[in-house]
Amino acid sequence: MSLSLTGKVAFVTGGSRGIGAAIVRRLAADGAAVAFTYAASADEANKVASEVTAAGGKALAIKADNTNADEIKAAVSRTVAELGGLDILVNNAGIVLGGPVDEFALDTFDKMFAVNVRGTFVAIQAAVPHMKEGGRIINNSSVVAHYTAFPGSFAYAMTKGAVSSMTRAIARDLGPRGITINAIEPGPTETDNIRNDAMRAMLRPRMALGRLGSDTEVASFVAYLASPESSFITGSLLTIDGGYSA
Repeated sequence: MSLSLTGKVAFVTGGSRGIGAAIVRRLAADGAAVAFTYAASADEANKVASEVTAAGGKALAIKADNTNADEIKAAVSRTVAELGGLDILVNNAGIVLGGPVDEFALDTFDKMFAVNVRGTFVAIQAAVPHMKEGGRIINNSSVVAHYTAFPGSFAYAMTKGAVSSMTRAIARDLGPRGITINAIEPGPTETDNIRNDAMRAMLRPRMALGRLGSDTEVASFVAYLASPESSFITGSLLTIDGGYSA
């Protein structure tokens, strides 16, 4: 492994489990010092941090709810203070809530927007003043921003569409500073959101590769976008979905 991120500091939202935890592990394995947030489970977060430390890396778990702007800002400030700067931001925190449009509760709609969209914006706004030329921002969107194969997914699709659109537009703001921003758009991936074998069986025939993705595959894509090799990629929406939307 090249350890291409040695000397870099990364901040990952929602890093205690699933794709987020895989991203934390991968960025740390590539040499970055990684701070990450968790909303509820301190045990899971501390386990991830301990795994990174045991492997010779550096990780800092910070409790912060993505719906709370002050907590996100404080987490960014703590990252800078304790790890010495900020080079990479990965907006991974997100929730999936579905239901028919005529039955979807407004407070559920508001919560999903707060976590998936507002929280992403707040983290970007808090992180950018600390970033120098060569900074990297990677937002975790979803293939549903463009392709919704199932009913009841309109609100989630709306939030991820907003993340993708915001990513492209912010690239114009940050380009002159030498900071890149991109969004990955994963398809069905083996995480807690794929809850049972019946759901997996329903999804597999829709995949060109005949299988779901893994959290480590998504994390490897994030690691590439965080690396020096991706310096000419910005404002891009990059699909990693095993041909789900092909």
